[in-house]
Amino acid sequence: MENTRETLTVKLFADGADLSGMIEMATQPFISGLTTNPTLMKKAGITNYSNFAKSVLKEIKNKPISFEVFSDELDEMRKQAETIAAWGENVYVKIPITNTRGESTVRIVKSLVESEVKVNITAMMTNDQVRKVVAVLNPKVDSFVSVFAGRIADTGRDPLPIMKDCLKTVSENSRCELIWASPRELLNIFQADQIGCHVITATNDILNKLNLVGHDLTQYSLETVKMFFNDAVESGYKL
Repeated sequence: MENTRETLTVKLFADGADLSGMIEMATQPFISGLTTNPTLMKKAGITNYSNFAKSVLKEIKNKPISFEVFSDELDEMRKQAETIAAWGENVYVKIPITNTRGESTVRIVKSLVESEVKVNITAMMTNDQVRKVVAVLNPKVDSFVSVFAGRIADTGRDPLPIMKDCLKTVSENSRCELIWASPRELLNIFQADQIGCHVITATNDILNKLNLVGHDLTQYSLETVKMFFNDAVESGYKL
């Protein structure tokens, strides 16, 4: 059966840090939530973290949004998480699975979920990491675990078996959802959907390609030829 946007059951989250782009995506009925991170914010030229986040939350109130802590000290991470969580009911706090010294954040996660903070544990790449996190999550509080399938693929490994294993682990907590993070191409959305992954988060450039789903390949070939030709003409190339 041919892939179509209408048949997708995986939830689509828009990943970015451009305020106008985030607001635009949030208005789209096919977007179920949003995520961002310090790297995306840096690329977007964001210099005041809290002002940016509060500007986003002023405009987007009815879809989940994940904002990430940025301290490298575990106890300070917890304090930052509490501050971020207080910004809105739709806020999930992204906690990296370790700090830069490789120290696990699981105890911080446990402390936060006991206080009913909604978390999104990020930068995970193994089912062992997911298993340790799921073991401490609050079964009464919604949560996400983000596994970076795209980065797994960057190492030459097929992420699908890992994502399937992670999905089984996450199923132990009915309030926890697995996010397929860092997709590299539109096809990843359909791969995530086919294995039953709950969520995939993607940048706007990937999400915008949804308009190409089912596009006639012969026509797409012709459009590509025209693009090459027009660019050559506009550049004034001569031999």
